Amino acid sequence: MTAPGTATSAALSTRFGMVRGILFDIDDTLVDLEFSMTTALREVSEHLLPGLDQAGWERFGRIFTHETTHYYDRYLAGELTFNEQRLLRGRAALGHFGVELADGEQSHQWLTAYMEKQPAYVKPFPDVMPLLDVLDRAGIPYGAVSNNVHDYQRAKLDGAGLERVRRLVGTDTLGVAKPNPAIYLEGVRLLGTAPFETLYVGDNRLLDAEGSTAAGLLGVWLNRAGEQVEGFDGGMVASLDELVT
Repeated sequence: MTAPGTATSAALSTRFGMVRGILFDIDDTLVDLEFSMTTALREVSEHLLPGLDQAGWERFGRIFTHETTHYYDRYLAGELTFNEQRLLRGRAALGHFGVELADGEQSHQWLTAYMEKQPAYVKPFPDVMPLLDVLDRAGIPYGAVSNNVHDYQRAKLDGAGLERVRRLVGTDTLGVAKPNPAIYLEGVRLLGTAPFETLYVGDNRLLDAEGSTAAGLLGVWLNRAGEQVEGFDGGMVASLDELVT
């Protein structure tokens, strides 16, 4: 594997042309964060929502993972701590079902239980390891650029068995978050490649595909859910298996 920051002469044929390096988003790109979150949420909340059916739990998970991201945006803006945004999202999801998570000990116990259980369910998607094997054999450097802090994401990658994703840029690396061009370009610098020959792959169309493209990289939207968006003419794949030709 090429050392961090070392230029590489190797090139790989992809659906988007010849590239010399690949950067990835982490959450819901390399690791199935939604699965880990919803599984842990159910475990720590079942005593508060006895008798909730499967459709209800799916709704509960969607509120926490997709409908309360404005709290995460406030965390990125420095208005909330990471755990404060977690708690607010949990309260919003529980509140939808008429349950109020009280301040003090009840909130502390719920949040602590979630923090303990959620990491155990973090796992890579099935298409991740095969692609990394291809990149390793081809001598193509790769890394990750994330909208979360470095050490938290480092522990997440290692816990998911992705220790070989050694190059990692977090929001605290330069003090900026996606879609600031600097955060993608720091990843490029660690790869030792040029932006125009570097793929950036992520599940968020705006932050990952369009944000990295604006920074001069080859942005690719990993659209696992098959979402239809009018007017999007950028690179898109439904699976990491589709990247390499």
